[in-house]
Amino acid sequence: MHNDNYYFDIIRYNIKKERKKAGLTQQQLADKVDITMNYLAKIESKKMQRGLSVTIIGRIADALNIDIKNLFNPIPKQKIEP
Repeated sequence: MHNDNYYFDIIRYNIKKERKKAGLTQQQLADKVDITMNYLAKIESKKMQRGLSVTIIGRIADALNIDIKNLFNPIPKQKIEP
């Protein structure tokens, strides 16, 4: 069984990866999702451990023009932070 951090790390990693792949800054993605850049920065950092809703995850996926399931892809082993 995985702890909560495991799931947050997967989502955090994939949001940041997909945002960069789309060529968007945190501010640009935040504007598309209608959240603050500060909130998106927290989502992408280890500071966000609670309070991330499925609705926000879905809106981020929509703004990135990807399927929401892409935000749940496992992190490649070489990319896992200690």
